[in-house]
Amino acid sequence: MANRLANATSPYLLQHADNPVDWWPWSQEAFDEARRRDVPVLISVGYAACHWCHVMAHESFEDEAVAAQINENFVAIKVDREERPDVDAVYMTATQAMTGQGGWPMTVFATPDADPFFCGTYFPRANFSRLLGSVAEAWRDQRDAVVKQGASVVEAIGGAQLVGGPTAPISADLLDTAALRLGKEHDEQWGGFGGAPKFPPHMNLLFLLRHHQRTGSAESLEIVRHTAEQMARGGIYDQLGGGFARYAVDNTWTVPHFEKMLYDNALLLRVYTQLWRLTGDPLAHRVAAETATFLLRDLATPAGGLASALDADTDGTEGLTYSWTPAQLDAALGEQDGAWAADLFAVTTKGTFEHGTSVLALARDIDAAAPELVGRWQEIRSRLFSVRGERPQPSRDDKIVASWNGLAITALAEHPDPASRAAAVSLAEVLAERHIVDGRLRRVSRDGVVGEPAGVLEDYGAVAEAFCAVHQLTGDGRWLTLAGLLLDVALDHFGTGQGGFYDTADDAERLVTRPADPTDNATPSGLAAVCAGLVAYAALTGQTRYREAADAALETVGPLIGGHSRFAGYSASVAEAVLAGPYEIAIVTDDPADPLIEAAHRHAPPGTVIVSGRPGQDGVPLLADRPFIDGGSAAYVCRGFVCDRPVTTVDDLVAKLGG
Repeated sequence: MANRLANATSPYLLQHADNPVDWWPWSQEAFDEARRRDVPVLISVGYAACHWCHVMAHESFEDEAVAAQINENFVAIKVDREERPDVDAVYMTATQAMTGQGGWPMTVFATPDADPFFCGTYFPRANFSRLLGSVAEAWRDQRDAVVKQGASVVEAIGGAQLVGGPTAPISADLLDTAALRLGKEHDEQWGGFGGAPKFPPHMNLLFLLRHHQRTGSAESLEIVRHTAEQMARGGIYDQLGGGFARYAVDNTWTVPHFEKMLYDNALLLRVYTQLWRLTGDPLAHRVAAETATFLLRDLATPAGGLASALDADTDGTEGLTYSWTPAQLDAALGEQDGAWAADLFAVTTKGTFEHGTSVLALARDIDAAAPELVGRWQEIRSRLFSVRGERPQPSRDDKIVASWNGLAITALAEHPDPASRAAAVSLAEVLAERHIVDGRLRRVSRDGVVGEPAGVLEDYGAVAEAFCAVHQLTGDGRWLTLAGLLLDVALDHFGTGQGGFYDTADDAERLVTRPADPTDNATPSGLAAVCAGLVAYAALTGQTRYREAADAALETVGPLIGGHSRFAGYSASVAEAVLAGPYEIAIVTDDPADPLIEAAHRHAPPGTVIVSGRPGQDGVPLLADRPFIDGGSAAYVCRGFVCDRPVTTVDDLVAKLGG
């Protein structure tokens, strides 16, 4: 049996390379083989950090008897959803249409023409074995009905991807309605929205922060502050090493699903950084710094770029690395400090997790405590982190995903720490040098080698926004040029012709449908990401056609923003920038530490672009024709391409930005 996964760039596929299942990677050759053998296709979709993907692998794909059933009756295709989000999107739509829900692992049976006719998610071994038998029997004995079912599913999911629906212009009323809807869904006790399982609502929080900046809404700010505090004090936040887990299995943020994803932490870094800048909240300042440290310490790869995720499991057990008992605290710290830590971190003899263990959470508001208590807490954290480092550690999915690294670059560029900003530039270099091939973006790389999968819309948007952020950070015109290149590809190859965007290019591999989903999921929708890049690029260059393209695209999701705001947070945050102008601030100065620069970042309205440097600096359009004032530094503030008189003092700049 050929090991077709042995040379994959995906760690998820490599996890399955030695299964007794005769796996194929996603390829036309696999479907040709199914047609040659006259058998259906089993498409199994997951990702490396997925707990239940591991469970199904151990129960079924590593089982010789189940593998024999698969190999005899199917051509089996293994797909990494993070490497091929286009394939995942098509079959997830089918799975949700057929079952009313989705998730991973995703299990799809399809014809050799790739039409899905039966879909599900996780199946226990016995159920899966019976299902394999039933599907094989149906393919032999009821072929016409199976093929007809596949055709009807394709027709249904094609309709779900239709473009050109109703539109609504972006307006203050629309965004006020969106914020009001979020307010009604806010969990006033524990923060966040809805019940368990509870995911960090980072994109909604970014929107509410910008809404507060534009309107002064105390309610929007309080929702963010309360949710941010509850998450940071809960078990979903790593109280020793920093960084957030994917979600909490309860509504109190106590017990996480332990995988840590790059995209969650990148987006949450932006939230906590902005919250700190707006309020001076010490908890927000600390969590932002610790999250940035986590990204650069635990996800940085030797070949450059940030890895995708840390696994939910350690040695096949969820939470093994992270959970504690009172006895383990005593052993690590001594009885006195162990008891103090157990009280602070809510570690009990009963436990908050499994088998009498607890996930560390903050039971006290330690950030506002007396200095000697803060010092003791930090010293104990350091000791526990050292002890935890001697435990088995979760594995890491070390593939580099373009869009997720783009999100991280933007977040690190916004974080004021010099190490964060230096890392943003280094990461941007990786994407520019490795992921842009012949003027087009590739989605993944691993060990310094770029993969074959083409970039999808979210890659173009997130990386373009990141390059705009690095341009602002460095004053290097190269980054603006590269952002424009990516946005031109998005406009030329992804547009619907009706203002919106497809998620795949017009010259990409043809799937059974062409996905076009404007809703946010775990990451910003491709449309929202591209709009963010378009708005920033237009503000930095003064080229209005990019702004016009963003306006048209946002109108296509206007009804979604107003009616289902929880699923359009990133689009809504971009829309807030559009309503704000956005502001364009050019600071002419010889001093990289000029107080005008920090004041601009601290008080800038939503979506502001900020550049600084010498007048007329090459490659920086916003510094053109902007002289020093009386030989000294000056800030030029524009809004929507209309400029005010320059100011030379921090007080005047803050006043011009609304305080």
